[in-house]
Amino acid sequence: MLRRPSPGSAQTALPWFGAADVARLLPMAAAIDALEGALLDGLDPSAGPPRSVIDTRSGQLLLMPSEVAGAVGVKIVTSAPGNTDRGLLRIQGIYLLIDGDTLAPVALIDGIALTSLRTPAMSAVAVKHLAAPLASRLVVFGCGPQAAGHIEALRAVRPVTDVVVVGRDPERTARFVADAASLSGAGVRVVAGPPEAVADADVVVCATTAADSVLDGRLVRETACVVAVGSHEPHRRELPADLMGRATVVVEDVPTALREAGDVVQAVAEGALDDSALVSIADLVNGRAVVSEGAPTVFKSVGMAWQDLVTASIVRCRRDETGS
Repeated sequence: MLRRPSPGSAQTALPWFGAADVARLLPMAAAIDALEGALLDGLDPSAGPPRSVIDTRSGQLLLMPSEVAGAVGVKIVTSAPGNTDRGLLRIQGIYLLIDGDTLAPVALIDGIALTSLRTPAMSAVAVKHLAAPLASRLVVFGCGPQAAGHIEALRAVRPVTDVVVVGRDPERTARFVADAASLSGAGVRVVAGPPEAVADADVVVCATTAADSVLDGRLVRETACVVAVGSHEPHRRELPADLMGRATVVVEDVPTALREAGDVVQAVAEGALDDSALVSIADLVNGRAVVSEGAPTVFKSVGMAWQDLVTASIVRCRRDETGS
């Protein structure tokens, strides 16, 4: 159950929670439990307002407000493609947590750390309900923070022993593989590989900035679970329409997916996917939807504001409880 943070004093500065604070106060396994618990408690992902996307001269400004169980918050995220050439982060952001009664700000939290936690945690909730119990072979497309976070998150819900990383830049991929192997520890094999590695995968994660499909859907096994988290725009996708058409497709919220999830939007537009067949994560978690065997499963995530608020509230409450 989501715990409401206590209101702060108007005379004191807002507490700041950096990336290290978020990781210390809310480990991945706890974040997974928190998001699943919110859905089990009856949270309706469709109740919140949609994100606002504002185009700017240098990129985009995204606003993601939410109210859950008396808590209020908003994440402000910027995306500046030109930052890569400047040696700066392309995506930056901050989270403002607000008391639900007084609407007084109570905390500022590193928005990217929060996103890097809640996105793979949400994927792990889906994988927990979709992937085979003994799923051990994971293929990850991408070499960024989300790719790393998903390896950690999926290892928390499935006995992953083999990880294949598919990246575009060989040097960057090699560095990522070395880091992931050291963090995963003994008993987990992490190697670089080609896109065709999906043919042997139990779980596939797509965490890229690609504008079009990154894999051959025909190679995905009938027993595989595929997660796509790389985009929230209708004109971008990571998964091909043929895979979406033969899979059971689970989304965070059906109206949101039909508005923002390019993998879904384009597959529906191309006639490969019937939007009436989409399954919401809330129905899946609460047992209102049963996934049939004999076809792959897909979880398409665009990231929703309620996920930020649930995790942000727990981070703040745990700091209050521990005093550090």
